Amino acid sequence: MEVRTHDGRRLRLMTLIDEFTRKCLAIRVARRINAIGVIETLADAMLFEGVPVHIRPDNGPEMVAKALRQWIAGLGAKGLYIEPGSPWENGYCESFNGKLRDECLNGEIFYSLKEAKTVIENWRVHYNTRRPHSALGYRPPAPLTIMPRTPPLDAVTNIQ
Repeated sequence: MEVRTHDGRRLRLMTLIDEFTRKCLAIRVARRINAIGVIETLADAMLFEGVPVHIRPDNGPEMVAKALRQWIAGLGAKGLYIEPGSPWENGYCESFNGKLRDECLNGEIFYSLKEAKTVIENWRVHYNTRRPHSALGYRPPAPLTIMPRTPPLDAVTNIQ
C-alpha cells in the first residue's frame, strides 16, 4: 500500500494480518520496503506469535524475492501464493487495507515518516484492542485485559 506525505514523498506500508484471529500483527511504514525489511517484520511478529504453518504474501517484488522464499522455507512454513489479478484470494488483507485507508489514512496528512509511524501504530493498537469486528461477534481480535487486583492473603482469610 502506498501513501504520500504532505510534500508528495512516498511512504510504503506493509501490513501483516493473522487470517485466523483477524489480528493485525504489524504495519511496517517506510520510504522503501525490500525483502530484508519484510523478513525483519515477519521475524519480529514471529517472536511473539510463533511461526505460522502458512504465509500468504502478495505479488509485490519484495514478497516474491528469492531471499524471502528461502527464509520462509528454512522456517518450515509454506508459502500460499496469490495468482496475479486475484485479490479475492487475499480477502482478509484487502479488507483490512480498506479499513486502514478509510479509518486512518484518508483522515490524516503526514508531515514526516516518524509521524506516520506513530499515527498508524496507534490506529493498529486501537484496531486490535478496541475496534469491534462483525466477523468476531462485534468484539476486537485482541481485547485489552485487565488483571483484577488481588487482595493480600491475610485480608481474604482471618490469619492470626
